[in-house]
Amino acid sequence: MTRFDHYRALMRMDKPIGTWLLAWPTFWALLIAGNGDPSVRLVAIFAAGVFLMRSAGCVINDFADRKLDGHVARTKDRPLASGKVTSSEALILFAVLIILAFMLVLTLNTLTILLSFVAAALAIAYPFSKRVTHLPQFVLGAAFSMAIPMAFAAQTNSLPLICWILFVANVLWTVAYDTEYAMVDRADDLKAGIKSTAILFGQYDILVVGGLQAATIFLLGVVGWMIDATWLFWLALITMAAFFVWQLWLIRDREPSACFLAFRQNHYAGMIVCIGLALHYWLPIPFGSAPM
Repeated sequence: MTRFDHYRALMRMDKPIGTWLLAWPTFWALLIAGNGDPSVRLVAIFAAGVFLMRSAGCVINDFADRKLDGHVARTKDRPLASGKVTSSEALILFAVLIILAFMLVLTLNTLTILLSFVAAALAIAYPFSKRVTHLPQFVLGAAFSMAIPMAFAAQTNSLPLICWILFVANVLWTVAYDTEYAMVDRADDLKAGIKSTAILFGQYDILVVGGLQAATIFLLGVVGWMIDATWLFWLALITMAAFFVWQLWLIRDREPSACFLAFRQNHYAGMIVCIGLALHYWLPIPFGSAPM
């Protein structure tokens, strides 16, 4: 592999699911804030920002875990853990990605710029939170949700109630799917001393994940009510709920590969909600008026 290939791996460019899980709620927020017609310029800026910040988050995460990843079967071959990339190189790459992301933010309004500092702080704090709390998934959830208020700020220069309901919904969803992800590594994490909600919840992990997913559906339902959503959005939300039920079935025996598969299905759950929102705005067919 070339040096560039190692950097790509460090940024997880070969594993885009994290980018999608960050992107879908961002697009939800842009659609709602823009009343179905968000600025094309903003969509482009936020899409690029999602890629840059997710990449930066992966780099700083691997830097923080460089001495621990070697003890976890799934992560022992990552570039930093295996010595293919040095710590200095990782920090330089992280700085470059953060600077590029900030250059994008500087083209937006003051409120969005201020929120970007909170987003960056959360992205940096997440990997280190695994040392001090069993709730790092909530830090990740906040970090993955900061694009929501930033999208509203950029589009409307305001932070309405619906923005924060969407924010909380996404935090809960993130905790649910990242708990599924942490269930994959639970045995290795216990040996390495890494904390997670999967370890904290213990035998109640599946019950808690189900509760978080139910709360996510409820809050997204509140969002749908607030925008007077058409049946197309509600169909999408029902489909997301079906994905959640399937995930609970997959993780029922806590088998690592099944937990990882359940985690990956969240990409499609987020995508279907985005499609439902888009159709709500672009094809406004109310209940009772669906085509035969």
